[in-house]
Amino acid sequence: MKTFKYILLTSLIGLSSCTKWVDTKPNGVPTTAHFWQSDNDLQKATAAIYESMNEEATWGRDLFWVQDASDDLIVGRAKADGENIKNFIPSGNEDYLKEGWRFLYITLNKANQVIQGVPTSKNTSEAARNQALGEAYFMRGFAHFWIAYIWGHKDQGVPFIGAEDPAYGMKMPPQLPSVMENYAQIISDLQKAADLLPFFETYGNKDKGRAHKAAAWAYMVKTYAYWAQYDESKWNLVPALCDKIRDEGHRALIKNAGSFKNNYQSVFITASNWSSEYIWSITSSAVNGCEFPGVVLENKGWTAYNGWGYFQPTEELYDEYEANDPRREVTILKFGDKFTYFSQERSYFSTNSISGFQIRKYMEPFSYGQFGVAGSNPFINPSGDNPTTSLSVPLIRYAEILLFKAEALIKTGKSGLAADPLNEVRSRVGLNPIPNPTMADLKHERRVELACEWTDRLADLKRWGDFDKINMPLHGREHANKNDPNSTYTIKEVWPKRNFDPKKHMAWPMSPDDVANSNGAYKQTPGW
Repeated sequence: MKTFKYILLTSLIGLSSCTKWVDTKPNGVPTTAHFWQSDNDLQKATAAIYESMNEEATWGRDLFWVQDASDDLIVGRAKADGENIKNFIPSGNEDYLKEGWRFLYITLNKANQVIQGVPTSKNTSEAARNQALGEAYFMRGFAHFWIAYIWGHKDQGVPFIGAEDPAYGMKMPPQLPSVMENYAQIISDLQKAADLLPFFETYGNKDKGRAHKAAAWAYMVKTYAYWAQYDESKWNLVPALCDKIRDEGHRALIKNAGSFKNNYQSVFITASNWSSEYIWSITSSAVNGCEFPGVVLENKGWTAYNGWGYFQPTEELYDEYEANDPRREVTILKFGDKFTYFSQERSYFSTNSISGFQIRKYMEPFSYGQFGVAGSNPFINPSGDNPTTSLSVPLIRYAEILLFKAEALIKTGKSGLAADPLNEVRSRVGLNPIPNPTMADLKHERRVELACEWTDRLADLKRWGDFDKINMPLHGREHANKNDPNSTYTIKEVWPKRNFDPKKHMAWPMSPDDVANSNGAYKQTPGW
């Protein structure tokens, strides 16, 4: 069987080298000699880079635990590792941290293999080589971004080595001196990807979900925004990139709601997986995709489906919305709200929700079929043990690009110009414009537009220095009768005040095992 060099020596990269795109030859010793021989080989190699996208350890669930530590959400069911993360007392050995780290490095290293292998390929076209390299640079930058912003610190970066380094595959990746050096490498990779990749609209149906030019620009925007907490000059680079995404990438807000109550609701339906607002999502299908919509569904799904009941919204998030903002009801279910579930109109109640709320954004695939007969709904996995759906959950969409542009303009003293992108987001949902938005306006708009998505509210609070919001106790609704949608309730504390320490908690701890296995090469995250 062919093998490909993986970075070895620690659990962060001690991986099997067999992937679905590796062919088996009948004779001979492990070799790469028979690979990189055709355009088809390049397509197989790049396809393998995406395998981690739907893993439970990445965007299926586990990476969301670090976002659950914000003020928007609480741990919905007893889960010691999740509670340790929520309370900023993890050891680093929690599977939710270790497995996310491991699979992100798997993705990064598969991209490295393609970057190393493509130049050696034979009988391949220039177009296929450029496509493969573009996808590999994008996925290396994308995976590296998640590792860097979760575990990277301004005084200590995360491990990285590129396939371009002659020592690649021969040594452990060095731990970079600062996360800012990681961000510089990420920008370099994403720029290379943008130079090589086509626009999304050039893809046929079978290739949708592959990396494209606007996605590379979008993650450059997000990388600059996160980098700007250490170097505010990076904000100057953001507006022009946002305009390229709009003008050249042809990305735009969804404006045609169709049969849905409002334009915002239409963002989160299967039919909008590839809409103008799409930039990058967890590409999903009913039986092979992202389980996150089932992870946040009511525990046991009112006996119709096996929802898991994690990540419940707080009263603080609900109260953040303006009273006439339709995004609140699209995002959050509260007692008495009407919704369609397995073709039945229901009024929401929950015997399981600690906060009295549930995330609603991702429920459209559960609206079809026959109640109690999971196999009757073609938009969800018949097995509730793997509650994947047809909805491709957004990781970054055009609305966030508009808000990053607004933030960049405010940060560079151009708040008057920031009104246009910020109010484009507001006008879609019928809210009054704000003439000269402040950072407070931006923070509010970002919170309510992107609530309960993979945009990471906690990372926002950290980069803004809003540590008081992280620390405050969190509240929910205690209903007198949890089986009655119309039950009265009282507001109560559902999560106590926490002790977020910016000297320690700006980055998450590495696994102590990885640190120990490095024989002194790696240092634990500062403060841990």
